[in-house]
Amino acid sequence: MAQQTGIIPLVGTLNGINFYYLNGKPIARKAGGGFTKKAIKSKASMQRVRENANEFGHCSAVNKAFRSALYPFYKGHKFTHFHSRLMGLFTAIKALDTTHKRGARCVANGIGQVHGLQLLAQFSYTPACDVRQVLPFELEVSSSDFALTLTDFDIAQVGFADGATHMALTYGVLDFDFDRLNYDLHLAPALVLDRSYAGSTVTLEPDTLPSGLGTALCVLGIRFYQEVAGALYVLNAKDNVGITVLKCL
Repeated sequence: MAQQTGIIPLVGTLNGINFYYLNGKPIARKAGGGFTKKAIKSKASMQRVRENANEFGHCSAVNKAFRSALYPFYKGHKFTHFHSRLMGLFTAIKALDTTHKRGARCVANGIGQVHGLQLLAQFSYTPACDVRQVLPFELEVSSSDFALTLTDFDIAQVGFADGATHMALTYGVLDFDFDRLNYDLHLAPALVLDRSYAGSTVTLEPDTLPSGLGTALCVLGIRFYQEVAGALYVLNAKDNVGITVLKCL
């Protein structure tokens, strides 16, 4: 591989040489290399490529289902690199699978490991809006009814986004089957608070409870709004929408 020189960079194939751009730079390299569809399917030397492709496809399917399950927490908002960051998470969890051989490892078996649950709970889903920093309070989840309680709550300590007059808290228990990719989301009624809220305790309790479909993830989401002429308008800057997993069971 070599960088092109000249007044007009080329793009395409000429005399057995591929000309293309890589990271904004014009590159030239010899065409071919053996990575044909047939070679990937049949060559022994491509075994690792086939294994990686199988596991990548599996993680991609888990990623798609998981993002769909979380959608009520960020409806109408688009996160930058959300898909690729979750791919990193599920790839790491998949690598914990010690039951299957390389090429057949799966996220569900990785989740079955203690460290797999830790990765799910400790992952920074929305680094631009860290829920635990926005809400610097004790967040307690009841082991019996999954109710979430924020103790010693003080609205003055909430990290309101610029221009926000209100925040909405969405809490639910995501019952997610990482094997079959089925899920149920058990939501608590959304709670909207303005900057004048005077309560010292906030409680959110799901209307229904998980039935044991899969792994139970206690998820808390936060969104900010601005009041204009008595109406609330959602703020969609990257630091205005946050999601965190509080607990995995």
